[in-house]
Amino acid sequence: MVRATAEAILKSAVRPVLVVTGHEAAEVRAALQDLPVTFHHAPDFADGMSASLKAGIAAAPAECTAALVCLGDMPFVRPDTLNQLAQFHSDQAAVFPTWQGKRGNPVLLARPLFAGIMALSGDEGARSLLRAIPEKVAELPVDDPGILRDVDRPDALSQTL
Repeated sequence: MVRATAEAILKSAVRPVLVVTGHEAAEVRAALQDLPVTFHHAPDFADGMSASLKAGIAAAPAECTAALVCLGDMPFVRPDTLNQLAQFHSDQAAVFPTWQGKRGNPVLLARPLFAGIMALSGDEGARSLLRAIPEKVAELPVDDPGILRDVDRPDALSQTL
């Protein structure tokens, strides 16, 4: 599943592609070993989602103005959707894709949020930060139901949309 997700991201123009590992890090590395990605381990991954998010944000190169946070269990997001998010220019702190009015993933987080992200803890991503600044959060309608579809079971990976 993580390979299918990484391959979809690599079909987009989004670079660099950073992979944050935690649980089963060796297996993830093995699955992606021949792909042009950079690995960053979150040693405190058991603390929750914030640990992985912080590891990825900390690894973002200084020239990155934003981070597109893709989830490893969402292989059906189309590369074009990733490109649209990455090219969306605004003064917003975050951009969520929407399909038929529903917010999905991945989310684009602007650099001004990075310091707040580094202060997060527990099993919550950046949503707590974004709830405090709703006027700085944009939505980008996309024609991609994959933004709403995560894979919870191996058989779901083979199902089509």
